[in-house]
Amino acid sequence: MIEPWVYAALTATAVLTGFVDAIAGGGGLIMMPALLFAGVPPLNALATNKLQSMFGTATACWNYARKGLVDWRTYRVTLVFIFLGAAAGVAAVQLIKADSLRLVIPLLLMGVALYVIVSPRMTDEDAHERIRVGAYHPLGAALGFYDGFFGPGVGSFYTTTLVALRGAGLTRATALTKLFNLTSNLASVLVFALSGKMFWLLGLTMAAGSITGGWLGSHTAMRFGARVIRPLLVILSLGLTTRLLWSYFAG
Repeated sequence: MIEPWVYAALTATAVLTGFVDAIAGGGGLIMMPALLFAGVPPLNALATNKLQSMFGTATACWNYARKGLVDWRTYRVTLVFIFLGAAAGVAAVQLIKADSLRLVIPLLLMGVALYVIVSPRMTDEDAHERIRVGAYHPLGAALGFYDGFFGPGVGSFYTTTLVALRGAGLTRATALTKLFNLTSNLASVLVFALSGKMFWLLGLTMAAGSITGGWLGSHTAMRFGARVIRPLLVILSLGLTTRLLWSYFAG
C-alpha cells in the first residue's frame, strides 16, 4: 500500500526528472532510486518509471516538433528498429539480471562526457553525416534494447551518436533523441503492461509532473541551445557514472 504523501513526493520528483530528460536524458537515475525508496519493487519501479517518463518525453517531443526540429520521416524505419529493440530489452530484463552492465555503462558514459568536452561538432550547426540513415538502424535497435533492458544514459548515447555519426546539430539531435526515447518508452510500457508489472495509478499521477518538467526542459533547450545542452550532457554523464559506480561497489 503506497501512502498518499508518496504520490505527491514522486510527482514533484517527476517534474525534475522530466526537465532533465527533455534536455540531456538521465532522469531515470533520479526517479528509480526514489521509486525504490518509496517501497516499489524493482520490476514494478522500472515499469512505472517508463509510464511516467513516456508522458514527459511526449510533451518535449511535441514542443520540439512544433519548431520543426523532429525529422521523423527520415528516421521512420529507425523507429521500428528502436521499438523492436526496446520490446526485446524489456522481455530480457525480466529474465536476466542487469548487474553485469553496471561497470560497462560508466565507461561508456565517461566516453560521452569526454566527446562532448573535446569535440568541435558539439554545436547547434549541422555537419556532414558520416554514415547514412540505413547504417544507423542497427545502432538504434541496440540502444532501444539497452533502454528497455537497463536504460541509464540512453539519451546521452542517442544524442552523441546523432551528432558524431549523423551530423545533426546538438539541439536537433536532442529533439530527435526525444522521438527515439518516446518510441522505446512506448514499447517498454506495452510489454510491461502485458506482463502485469505496471502501477497504473502511481504512474499516471507522476505523469503530471513529468509533463510539466518535459515542457519546461524542452523550452529551455530550444531557447539556449548548445549553451545549456552541452554542459548538462557533461554533468549528467559524469553524474550517472558516479551514481552507477557507487551503487555497484556499495552493493
